[in-house]
Amino acid sequence: MRKTRFFPLALAILCTLGTADARPGQGMSMGSRGSHTWSAPPRTSMTPSWARPMDRTATPNTGFGAAQPRPAAPPMYGRPASRYGTSFPSRHPFMTGFMGGMLGAGLFGILSGHGMFGGMSGGTSFLGFLFQVLIIGGLIVFLIRAFGRRGNAGGPVGSGFARAGAGPVSLSTQDYKEFEMLLQNVQAAWSARDMRALSNMATPEMAGYFNEQLSDLASRGARNVVSGVQFMGGDLSEAWREGSFTYATVAMRYSMFDVTTDMMGQVIDGSTTERTTVTELWTFLKADGRGNWVLSAIQQGG
Repeated sequence: MRKTRFFPLALAILCTLGTADARPGQGMSMGSRGSHTWSAPPRTSMTPSWARPMDRTATPNTGFGAAQPRPAAPPMYGRPASRYGTSFPSRHPFMTGFMGGMLGAGLFGILSGHGMFGGMSGGTSFLGFLFQVLIIGGLIVFLIRAFGRRGNAGGPVGSGFARAGAGPVSLSTQDYKEFEMLLQNVQAAWSARDMRALSNMATPEMAGYFNEQLSDLASRGARNVVSGVQFMGGDLSEAWREGSFTYATVAMRYSMFDVTTDMMGQVIDGSTTERTTVTELWTFLKADGRGNWVLSAIQQGG
């Protein structure tokens, strides 16, 4: 009789929960990415197609003048845009105008018979022309390399992460190790329903979302357990500073056993033998000069 009564109860819970992801975030895009919240993260090798916009966020979309969702640029010849960054003119508009002016002034001088620097003894010989072209070319190469080194802050490879793309913030190997550790620890704290630990590893906004999700599961007489988390690889999407805070959005692929049970430990969703593999973009936040990285947002990647 007990088994007969229990089975309909477990079935009812399963129907109520559905087959949605039950891991932290439950397959949603939620949290805040500062001023980048309503902008699509740049594509990476892990997320070459898209990143789902925020389903829940405390950051308002203020409309005109605010950062709006932007379509990710198409890959260059199949290469992820995040690996190669934006074009040099878009990253250095000053240089574009400067070099354009230099070239314009030089060519005008050459065509008018005065040369780039007022001519060489008044002559416009072919050798003089080549000499001036070489000077212009050398100057352009020097400036491109100088500005390129200043604008490229690709971080080192660390803990299975691909080499970071260009960006205004440089991340260390230790940063990547902390990202991977947070992935593991957040899953463990979620499974243990340890809100104190989650609050120490996430922003108040994200901790609030986790608390709501765990409470919802408990109200349905269910519990989600994520185990055997295996980090498979990651790639930096973007890193930037806002005031005294540093943000980093990282695409991470990992596998796990994602199981939902009732309070008696009976499995009502998921599998204890088949691994689930997901790719998500986690945004981490850190106060400059103090504190540790904390989770600020999770977005679903594809």
